[in-house]
Amino acid sequence: MMAEVLLFHHVLGKTKGIEAFAQQLRDAGHIVHVPDLFDGRTFSSLEEGLGFVKEIGFGEVTARGIQAADDLSQDVVYAGFSLGVPAAQQLAQTREGSKGAMFFHACLPTSEFESPWPADLPVQIHAMNEDPFFVEDGDIDAARELVKSAKHAELFLYEGKEHLFTDSSIPSYDADATKLVIKRVLEFLA
Repeated sequence: MMAEVLLFHHVLGKTKGIEAFAQQLRDAGHIVHVPDLFDGRTFSSLEEGLGFVKEIGFGEVTARGIQAADDLSQDVVYAGFSLGVPAAQQLAQTREGSKGAMFFHACLPTSEFESPWPADLPVQIHAMNEDPFFVEDGDIDAARELVKSAKHAELFLYEGKEHLFTDSSIPSYDADATKLVIKRVLEFLA
């Protein structure tokens, strides 16, 4: 079974690590779209990336993500890494025909969007159990609420405190945890 995935990058941009993650899904037979929401810009630190996002606006980044779905069929799985989660979650939660959602390193309260989480829409959420962004910013609470409210929802917490641990091109990368993430993602998409 092949899935079509729309995958949104994090605050460092469309890095080699994001591409490598997408390629693993492609290698398993899935169609994966990775739009560049930063027009080719990448950053080496969260601070630089956040500075750029503040310049163009968080809303603009999400709007670019929403727009990227315009040319795709509706039966898509929406996925996002951290900053990419708002667009993925909004699309999954509000766009007719969504097939599923995968959120990495972030999760928003479902109340952020105009309609509730579709009861039958499957979702996976992946993060580290001591990631300060995920835990202290309330994402873990939003993730737990989503898991409670949806019929097919899983929250996977990995040992550690790294935020973007699934990106093989940056120092916070955790190869073992990412291998498990990929395994779980491929099972989800099957």
